[in-house]
Amino acid sequence: MTVKRDKIVKFCEEYLKVKDFKDSCVNGLQVEGKEDIRKIVTGVSFSRDLINEAIKRKADMIMVHHGIFKEVIPTLPKIDGPIRERLRLLLTANINLCGFHLPLDAHPEIGNNISLIKDFGLKMTGGIDTPDYGAIGYLGEFNKPMDFKKFVILVNDKLKTRSYVISAGPKKVKKVGIISGGAATDFKEAYRLGADTYLCGDIHEFLYHDIRETGINFINAGHYNTEKLGIQNLGNLIAKKFKVEVEFVDIPCDV
Repeated sequence: MTVKRDKIVKFCEEYLKVKDFKDSCVNGLQVEGKEDIRKIVTGVSFSRDLINEAIKRKADMIMVHHGIFKEVIPTLPKIDGPIRERLRLLLTANINLCGFHLPLDAHPEIGNNISLIKDFGLKMTGGIDTPDYGAIGYLGEFNKPMDFKKFVILVNDKLKTRSYVISAGPKKVKKVGIISGGAATDFKEAYRLGADTYLCGDIHEFLYHDIRETGINFINAGHYNTEKLGIQNLGNLIAKKFKVEVEFVDIPCDV
């Protein structure tokens, strides 16, 4: 069974409400390939390895969270280096590339952040509105406080990661703020909203003392590892709705 490319793209754009976001990339179709879709490969980040896997698996579309950003090609029409080789492979194989960034972080049902809330057994109690990206994060609470060290073990087990941790808050975790990916600076907003622990996917040296002096627990679980769930969920949704084959390709990355 085949489905028209534009039908799949339109569904994703409407379901994820991409028009509600100001982003540094096109949310939707980024590179046009064949019109009829039988198989989709999903992944976190657009890379040569992912394209080669898509070619090997005879996919007609690649759908990712990290696609082509303006920062990657800031001086169009100059296309060189690694991005040139990726596009050459993609265009030669006539494979579509779709990317969904902030809309897939923020979605209240299948997005990265709500999925992490659910995965850790937290009850969602509110949102986190960031100054740079808008309302993309969530707050969650445990019914019964959990030992912070046990929570870190839970995070590492669930995400198959080894988190970088700053233990500067309470020894018992009750209220957790979560924003996947590169959102370390937003720990301040989570703390303002009452979170005793903040989880994201990066850390900066200049934030280390700010976090310690604020008195909040901080968990950097890795950019890649905190952003796998949303694209997997979107792929599952597309497979169910359109009856096409969708396969997630995990290309591990420690950052």
